[in-house]
Amino acid sequence: MNDLTAAQTDKLLADLRLVVADAEELLRTTAGQAGEGAAELRAKVQASLARAREGLADAQDAALEKAKAAGRAADDYVHENPWRSIGIAAGFGLVVGLLIGRR
Repeated sequence: MNDLTAAQTDKLLADLRLVVADAEELLRTTAGQAGEGAAELRAKVQASLARAREGLADAQDAALEKAKAAGRAADDYVHENPWRSIGIAAGFGLVVGLLIGRR
């Protein structure tokens, strides 16, 4: 399975937050519904929502930790290879400048 890009991960987390919020709203609006089946279903949905919230928090923590690790790795690389980093940045700037100049 391919790794998700940061944009895909952000979109997935946003969609999950929306689903959780919608489910919580549905539970609030149906709280007055009577019946043993409705109460049992509501309890199952609340348990599922609690697990989803925990999973969402774990996913956010993992994404934050990965971003921090990438930042530390980039910082270490720049400190270990300052001239190479300057050359790469200059080359990247040149390419971007040429692409912008063509428009």
